[in-house]
Amino acid sequence: KSEKTDDVSEILITKASVYLMVLHDAEKALAVVRQLKADFPETTLGRQADDMIGSLEKQAAAERIQRSLVVGTVFPDFSEQDTSGRPLSVANYKGKVVLVDFWATWCGPCLAELPNVVRAYQAQHAKGFEIIGISLDKEGDGGKLAQFTKEHGMPWVQYFDGLYWSNKLAVKYGVSGIPSSFLLDGEGRIIGRDLRGPELEPAIVKALAAK
Repeated sequence: KSEKTDDVSEILITKASVYLMVLHDAEKALAVVRQLKADFPETTLGRQADDMIGSLEKQAAAERIQRSLVVGTVFPDFSEQDTSGRPLSVANYKGKVVLVDFWATWCGPCLAELPNVVRAYQAQHAKGFEIIGISLDKEGDGGKLAQFTKEHGMPWVQYFDGLYWSNKLAVKYGVSGIPSSFLLDGEGRIIGRDLRGPELEPAIVKALAAK
């Protein structure tokens, strides 16, 4: 403890990494990096602590938000505009079963899941199923997004602000990985999260039958 060397400071970073990468606890990792800044300010890692703290604070905030979005709770609404400039909110779809889908055209796992989402929409839309797409595509890719959704049979609304991982709604809901989705009932309550493959359409059918 008396040594304020780079080698000793690396012990703290290893501890923080275990909290973050193994235990998935950004709050505890943040506390360790704050200790690094306080106790080892003159080391190489200590001088980098402020940048690490900023990143971990964002991650910890996202984790707190995600923990609050549990099945059975009401999904916090938003008021934005879709890519056509029309008002967009969950409240617009009251009485509908809604999938809020965070994705991007550059996301391989999103594209792998897309055929399943399209099939579910085609089969269940007429019965009261809607999708709100939240695109994490990058600035300047609005045209690419429009062309992609047209070519892949995605007629549902999209929100796009070009901010990539800083997408306004992704930040609001603590989304740090995609695809990520929330299935909502007609009252806006969360009834499913990250339903993929064969899990998605049966959950939609069940929710529509319960309306």
